[in-house]
Amino acid sequence: MATTTDSARANKASRTTVFLKLLMATSGALFVLYVIVHMYGNLKALSGQQAFDEYAESLRTLLMPILPYGGFLWLFRALLIVALVAHLYSAFKLWSRANNARPVKYAAKKAASAAVRAKWMRWGGVALLAFVIFHLLQFTIVKFNVNSNVSDASIDDSPYRLLHASFQVWWVVLIYVIALIALGLHLFHGIWSASQTMGWTDTPMARRNAKTVAAVIALVVSVGFVIPPVAILFGLGS
Repeated sequence: MATTTDSARANKASRTTVFLKLLMATSGALFVLYVIVHMYGNLKALSGQQAFDEYAESLRTLLMPILPYGGFLWLFRALLIVALVAHLYSAFKLWSRANNARPVKYAAKKAASAAVRAKWMRWGGVALLAFVIFHLLQFTIVKFNVNSNVSDASIDDSPYRLLHASFQVWWVVLIYVIALIALGLHLFHGIWSASQTMGWTDTPMARRNAKTVAAVIALVVSVGFVIPPVAILFGLGS
């Protein structure tokens, strides 16, 4: 009887772990889609103020008059918040479960390497969350200007002018470059892990393909995000 009970508990725990991994993978997939679209939009800053401000305004008028002004953005933000809560919940539950299951350090070199990667994903994710909060405060919620050479009055309500003024400051660009390197690593490991969770890495060929896709997406997103800040800092583009 005890053996049957223990087996049932183990199966239940296993199913819960699978659910948490699926929850992390699906919520992460939404963020992957979001950063790709966001990266594409940021590249419009290279075309000048009119192109970027028109793009920003189009997001607020999307699906009007079905939705009110800015309605689509608020609905999508709410969806992202739900996905973020789900992602954080599953991440910390899995983190806690892994720590409880492995109270002693790994002895094998390969296992130790996997542990280092897992820790990077956890703490890198925490650092990315802190960066996202800073980013939202800077460009969406508070919209504060860190460039002492540019007056707030000259920025007015132009998203492009705020972006341009911010990325003329070297330490702001440095923060973004570091954060985007972290994002690239997080994307690579996250997409690869999600592929494993979804059962898309059953063969050597499938594993190579999954790693290639993860690397390409991580590289394209990171480089695409880095281009506007660096271009503005060095006076390139429109």
